[in-house]
Amino acid sequence: MFPAPAPEIRERMLASYAQACEGLHLASPPDARVWGYKGRTLSGPAGDCWLRLVSEPDAKAAGKLWDGPLLARRALPAAVRRPALLRVHDWNADGWSYRAELYDRLTAPVVSVCPVLDEEPALPETWWADIRGALDTLAAVSTERVAVREEYVRRVVPQYTGHRVEEITWSTAHDDLHWANLTTDAHVIDWEGWGTGPYGFDAATLHIYALRAPDTAARVRKEFAHILDRPESLVAVLTVCAQILQAEDRTDYYRDLAGHVREHLKGM
Repeated sequence: MFPAPAPEIRERMLASYAQACEGLHLASPPDARVWGYKGRTLSGPAGDCWLRLVSEPDAKAAGKLWDGPLLARRALPAAVRRPALLRVHDWNADGWSYRAELYDRLTAPVVSVCPVLDEEPALPETWWADIRGALDTLAAVSTERVAVREEYVRRVVPQYTGHRVEEITWSTAHDDLHWANLTTDAHVIDWEGWGTGPYGFDAATLHIYALRAPDTAARVRKEFAHILDRPESLVAVLTVCAQILQAEDRTDYYRDLAGHVREHLKGM
């Protein structure tokens, strides 16, 4: 999803990727293909599995993002379809902490290689029913994890949308439910940041990230009307809009979406 990082990061992560193979007893070095933001992660297929390597400076190797996939494996019901986390291998080297995660390899592609849709995907009726059921199930999961902080919501929503935030209703969310984290057979991937957020946060993300594909945006609005028609979901919609406008000057796909977000806000 992201370009390869600076050479020193690239070399360090590629060497650590090979070390991850040894720690997980993989027969041959997997094909490292997918870079995360600024080289924080590196992933690729490993036979029938998928290997994901994440790195952080030792002082930051803890907390929500670090432990999210492991806690998802323990806490989330099977109705929330996701790749099974099979094994984990941790180690430290030269001031860095590494976690190698080995997953079942999914066969279906992601809906979009970019988080923001720029064309209309052809998704079957069963896909919409499965994702709707997954979000309803996830929202009811009890957790102490926090995906979206109240202080953040109350700060960025007025700053970037001009709207005030009154009472906030909370529920459990994936927190990054964009179109590159959904497969065409309705699996949800990337469980780093899941936790509580404003009610309807995932449905709001799907809708706002589809604004450049109006037919799909309308379909999201229809399929998740039981969430998005509730007044409690307004805070989630405003928060997603604020996130995009906050990041438009540093992320190309947010920059492309920002105009659509501003038009959407005019109607709210």
